[in-house]
Amino acid sequence: MYKIIYNKKISETSMEIALEARNIIDNAYPGQFVMIMTKEDSERIPLTIYDYDKKKGILYLIYQILGASTLELSMEKDSLFSVSGPFGKINEICKNIDEYKNKKIVYVAGGVGIAPIYPQIKYLHDFGLSCDVIYGARNADLLLIKDKIENVAHNVYYCTDDGSFGEQGFVTNILEKKHDYDVVVAIGPVVMMKNVCDVTKKYQIPTIVSMNPIMVDGSGMCGACRCIVDGKVKFACIDGPEFDGHKIDFDLALKRMNIYKKEEQKKLIAMQESLEVK
Repeated sequence: MYKIIYNKKISETSMEIALEARNIIDNAYPGQFVMIMTKEDSERIPLTIYDYDKKKGILYLIYQILGASTLELSMEKDSLFSVSGPFGKINEICKNIDEYKNKKIVYVAGGVGIAPIYPQIKYLHDFGLSCDVIYGARNADLLLIKDKIENVAHNVYYCTDDGSFGEQGFVTNILEKKHDYDVVVAIGPVVMMKNVCDVTKKYQIPTIVSMNPIMVDGSGMCGACRCIVDGKVKFACIDGPEFDGHKIDFDLALKRMNIYKKEEQKKLIAMQESLEVK
């Protein structure tokens, strides 16, 4: 069991949870993720590592309440049955800092995609690399951890769909204006990453994306998280989660994401109704 320090709401749809998990974070690096189970019979949930304190042994995660499993997680205040990991490969830039020291780098975040971006920028900042951030969300209330990002990033450019904070529009609007970067890292909704890659292809800017497909066990055995990269089957849990964005088959990724949406919605509604009865 993993003790919960806090599990709190940080926006209309997002939560932040802090756990005692020294065995996980001793070997954790930016770009990796964990698999958690709220109870013994719960589904496994993959969550990218958002932050950690290696001295205190605390792991921090940010998640959205999107289905029954994350709703169940949001209600837990004492402990989690299981936390396993870290899984996945270390972020390419953090792993090869010397190769990127003289590169102009921008991270493009959509919504909760800012959570996996933060530890990467923080890590690079500690090693003397300055990175810009383009951060977009539907509205101002859904922009998370702004202060923390501003403390470690060089420039932060905000945009919202409704214009309630920063520039009105999408992250791609800003990227079109500021496309003099050597490397782009995009993390967020699949359609956002696809649109970012459409822009960077035009300007021939190498682009890294972090894929978040359906995932069951985190070991590559189930095959649920497969995606097509450069015409070949890859598994996000062991080959990723980061890939060359210009080689991803985004159309297939979008189709696969929608396979279980109806079932997930039914399960969420059933859980909400059972809570109302209680």
